[in-house]
This record gives sequence, structure tokens and C-alpha cells, in this order.
Amino acid sequence: MKRLILFLALFWNLENFFDYVDSGANSSDAEFSSRGERHWTRKRFQAKCNAIAKTIFWVDDIKGGLPDVVCFAEVENRRVLQRLVDSTALYRCGYEIVHYDSPDPRGIDCALLYRRECCTLVSSSRIPVSGVFEGDTLRTRDILLAQLVTSEGDSIAVLVNHHPSKYGGGKQWRREIAVERLKAVSDSLEACGWKSRLALGDFNDTPDNPLYDTMAPSLLPLSKDCKFGSIRFNGQWELIDLAFASPFLAPRCRFNVLRVPFLMVRDSGHSGDKPLRTYSGPRYLGGVSDHCPITIEIQ
Repeated sequence: MKRLILFLALFWNLENFFDYVDSGANSSDAEFSSRGERHWTRKRFQAKCNAIAKTIFWVDDIKGGLPDVVCFAEVENRRVLQRLVDSTALYRCGYEIVHYDSPDPRGIDCALLYRRECCTLVSSSRIPVSGVFEGDTLRTRDILLAQLVTSEGDSIAVLVNHHPSKYGGGKQWRREIAVERLKAVSDSLEACGWKSRLALGDFNDTPDNPLYDTMAPSLLPLSKDCKFGSIRFNGQWELIDLAFASPFLAPRCRFNVLRVPFLMVRDSGHSGDKPLRTYSGPRYLGGVSDHCPITIEIQ
């Protein structure tokens, strides 16, 4: 299949992509270890790596080419990314890693892989998302910024996000801070001449939230008219993995939620399918994530 896409980006929340070694960093690190509550072994970790790689090759098959950038959320450290690109069939694809440790209490970060034959990394940085409201302190995932130049000579800034959750007592002001920070960075990039800007990730909210209107005109929604969800809860699909682009880029972008057949399982409690998770509580299921991947094609 001939590729007709100038630039292809993939985002996927990998749901607790931890290694199997307890380094003593936090309770999640201990939980996802060979002796921890999840009995997260080297074999199970490698199976997850292989499934992630298989998905990227599946995208290659249906899109006519590998993603130029692969963006992730819920990555523990650089070590798991190195294992992913070195110990699976991805080793021959030439992906390079962009990752920074963030202050999230669970020890999860955003990350990005880029293909060195398609892109050159000009600069990268972590954008802290922090604040205090009525004595409540926000410590969460950084926004990851990668500034790239494609092999065709086009410059594009990619911002990988994993915003605070609205579940489990999550508060709106936390997501407001994340959105404000994202817009501020986008505005700064615009002022520096980066006309092509793509922000994607797990925003932990649906695209109809008026909060996202505040990012205009710096960033425009790509997923507002999408009819498919990226996560399923109690039998209902919800779209929380979103993408936004600068006005210069947005008209050329196409947003998709991927229903990858080997990542899905029958929903025993409701009709239809759902993403196959790695765990259901403490029970190992052998899947990858409760999120579907998304892609953004730049025509």
C-alpha cells in the first residue's frame, strides 16, 4: 500500500507500562514488580512490549507506512522504552527516544519515539504542569515537547499530554492548569515561528468540554466531530484521547481512533467489544491497555 500521508503521528496511553524491577521509587513501582502484588514478571513485560510493537506494524499495514512519531502516556522510565525498541521487531525501524522523568506521584511520564530516517530532533523539553489551589498542590505528568524537522524540510512541534483525571476525586482546576500551560507553550512556539504545532494525548475529558475552546486560536480541535470512543467504561464508549493543531496545520489533519482487532475482547457485561487490559484488578489478562490508540494523519 502506497503511503499518501506526509506525516503520521500515533498516541497511545499504555496503562502502567512499568518494568518488572522494584527500584523503591513508589508504591506503583513495588506493585508492578516480580515480587509485587501484580506479579509483573519479565515474561509478562516482554509480552506487552511485543504487543505494542505488533500494533505499530499493524498501523504500518493499514496506513502504508510506519508512524513518524509514536507518543505514549503512562511510561515508567526510559528503560522500558529502550527495551521496547531494542528487544522487539522495532529494532530495525530506527526509532529514537525522547523522555523525561516527571513529578507524578505514580511515577508515570509521557514519552515520544521518532524515526530518525524521517525526522531530525531539533530540541526537546519537559513542560511542568503544577500549581496550588486552596492549599491543594498539583503534581502531575509534564507535557513533553519535541521540535522536529521532517525529511521534507517541514518543521513541526509535537506536544504530548496526559492531563489530570476527573475521576477519583479529580478537580476541574487541575485540568484548567494543564490546558492553560499547553496554550501558553503553543503561543510561545507561534511567536518563535513554529507554525505547525500538534498537541495530542490523554486529556481525561471529552472534546465537548468548553475548556478546550480557550485554546483557540492557538490550537484547534481535531477530534470534536469524531463519533468513536477511545475508552469504554460500564458498556459506554468515551473519547478522552484527543488531538489539537495550530490553524496552519489543522486543515490538513485527519484524526482517527484505531480499533485494533487483536487488542480487543468481547465485553462480557455488555454488548460489543472493549480494549483488552493487561490486568483486571490483580488478575492478569494479557492485554496492553484500556485505551485505544489514536492517529493523526497530516495530508
